[in-house]
Amino acid sequence: MRKTTTTVEQEHIDYTKYEKARMIGSRALQLSMGAPFLLDLAPVDLEKIKYNPIEIAIKEFDAGILPITVKRPGLKAK
Repeated sequence: MRKTTTTVEQEHIDYTKYEKARMIGSRALQLSMGAPFLLDLAPVDLEKIKYNPIEIAIKEFDAGILPITVKRPGLKAK
C-alpha cells in the first residue's frame, strides 16, 4: 500500500491514499464554493491548471498547508 508523507508542526504523518483523496476532495469542494486559496499562485499558474480546484487542492496538500486533519480511531484493548 502506498502512503503519502506530510510534515505538520514537526510531526511525521503517513496518510493512506484514501485519506489523501478525502482531504483533497474536501478542500477542492471548499475551493469550488469560494474559499480563499491558502497558497499564493500567480495568474499564469492558475491559467496553466485552468483554475481546476482539484489541482489547487493538490498543490496545497503538497505544500503541507491543508487545514484538514485526519482523525483515526484508536485500537481497542481486549
